[in-house]
Amino acid sequence: MKKIIILSLLCLLCASVAQAQKIRIKTGIEVLKEQNFKCLKGKRVGLITNPTGVDNQMKSTIDILHEAPNVNLVALYGPEHGVRGDVHAGDHVTDIKDASTGLPVYSLYGKTRKATPDMLKDIDVLVYDIQDIGCRSFTYISTMGLAMEAAAENGKEFIVLDRPNPVGGLKIEGNLVEDDCISFVSQFKIPYLYGLTCGELALMLNGEKMLKDGEQCNLQIVKMKGWKRKMDYTQTGLQWVPSSPHIPHPHSAFFYPVSGILGELGYMSIGVGYTIPFQMFAAEWVEAEKLARNLNSLKVPGVIFRSMYLKPFYSVGKGELLQGVQVHIMDFGKAPLSDLQFLVMQEVAALYPDRAVFGHADKGRFNMFDKVSGSRQIRERFSKRNRWEDIRDYWYKDAEDFRKLSKKYYLYK
Repeated sequence: MKKIIILSLLCLLCASVAQAQKIRIKTGIEVLKEQNFKCLKGKRVGLITNPTGVDNQMKSTIDILHEAPNVNLVALYGPEHGVRGDVHAGDHVTDIKDASTGLPVYSLYGKTRKATPDMLKDIDVLVYDIQDIGCRSFTYISTMGLAMEAAAENGKEFIVLDRPNPVGGLKIEGNLVEDDCISFVSQFKIPYLYGLTCGELALMLNGEKMLKDGEQCNLQIVKMKGWKRKMDYTQTGLQWVPSSPHIPHPHSAFFYPVSGILGELGYMSIGVGYTIPFQMFAAEWVEAEKLARNLNSLKVPGVIFRSMYLKPFYSVGKGELLQGVQVHIMDFGKAPLSDLQFLVMQEVAALYPDRAVFGHADKGRFNMFDKVSGSRQIRERFSKRNRWEDIRDYWYKDAEDFRKLSKKYYLYK
């Protein structure tokens, strides 16, 4: 009996050690704690964060800084969804007091997207700690860039607590944003997938004078420890906190660029409103087996399309029986992500010419499609023949130049 108990205890010990070893990196907040918050001492601190701003034990950066005896946290700033994640996607965030700490919370997703001088008057340094998803159209990096501008204009220091790019630091896809498409979903002239951590991106925005009027802020990055460019989020060992309601899992960040641009049109279900957001394409008029066959015949590297049938619970196609395909990423390194929605649009037009996307989708949504694409050229060129080959070179025309430029700002190998 004693042997059994000892063996059981050893198994539990091994399991707990294995569990502890799973986390392979330290994010910026972990490193800041190790440094005993040295860079914040003697300063009045403002914090831009949301529920993704946590340490490796899932404690909120808000509470960590609030409780640290040598940190004077005086204000919080809420991006889309709010600092505690209690605001629905797209809804305005209002100025409130944080229930837990009693600190004022200023909205960066309401009347203004950029901190005003009045919002910043009581702080010396603005700290940013948010987990983004590595895609240009996700609004947190826009919030970061505008906050950097505000810091520069108001003489405030800006510190980024760095976090992983969930899709790693190698994938670069999409054209640079063109002047007529700059918006909160494409705030800066970077590719759709930009292959940088938020800290590296901040260095680039600052170093290349990409902020408004070429402004540069007093910028500091608290680097991670242990992160490598080849790592996607699942390889970090970190727990995932949903960065928005439809990014519930780390692999959701892989799929957001797979369907997010097409999803702006409301033309097909992309799984928002079902159990696999961004991982599928379906409509009432699709024949699942035919679409899967056509897409698989393209032999896209690292990807298999599986026929599927569903009834969405809400959003596009709610309560209707839809048919379509689920995207299965078999080899993440080889798989092109953003290409896939354009290939779906191509094969849908081939199978159902009277359903070709730009002849059938809501024209009122074209402007948002263009903004997320970063160029009107994508829609205009594609709509002529509904062929991916007609836009492929344009979509990738800036990728290699951006890769070369961005290497100057790499903090990790």
